[in-house]
Amino acid sequence: MIYVESGTFTMGSPTTETGRGTDETQHQVQLTKDFYLGKYEVTQAQYEAVMTGNTDSLSATPSNWPNNPNRPVETVSWDDAQVFLTRLNSQLSATIPTGWAFTLPTESQWEYACRSGTTSAYEVGSAITSFDANYDSNVNNGETTDVGTYPPNTWGFYDMHGNLFEWCADQYQSTYPTGNPVVDPTGPTSNPAVRVLRGGSWGNIGSDLRSASRNFSLKDSSNWVSGLRVALTQT
Repeated sequence: MIYVESGTFTMGSPTTETGRGTDETQHQVQLTKDFYLGKYEVTQAQYEAVMTGNTDSLSATPSNWPNNPNRPVETVSWDDAQVFLTRLNSQLSATIPTGWAFTLPTESQWEYACRSGTTSAYEVGSAITSFDANYDSNVNNGETTDVGTYPPNTWGFYDMHGNLFEWCADQYQSTYPTGNPVVDPTGPTSNPAVRVLRGGSWGNIGSDLRSASRNFSLKDSSNWVSGLRVALTQT
């Protein structure tokens, strides 16, 4: 995991950004607490190690492309991710600092780490290519690739653009909270069944991989384009 210092950044996209969604209104966000975030998306091997023996009748090997230990695990719902995190916290309880826990990142934590200090459409600049990320199945592999195959961003995170969509902790709402800055946002509380996804996937076009691009899904749904990245946060 990589340590991320607290800070303030501009979340969302300017109205001139190509591919921009109407739910990406720019606003200042202040994160007051440092956190850790996984350098990579959770792999099939990691998911299997944690989920083997679970009592929730969930497969420890759910991926559509199984037996690839270093590929990111997919076909995992937001609800499945909560079971994974509960088990991970239990299994590593002796090593987790007091007052901290493994969680999904909030949407603002995710975008902060994805941008890693940049303000462009992508962390790599105003455009992205198949040399930067696994996306658009017409020009790339048409499936997941091992984590770390593509270059990391400035802060050392891999696959923040592409490979898989990543679940965030937040409930989805088409408008961001108001405030200047918004301090430590955790999302709305009126839409618990629908959760945020970020980052785009191996099957998405380039504009879906933008740092500000937002997506969402029912929290009990799973598919071949969605996985997770683990955060370690102060509770």
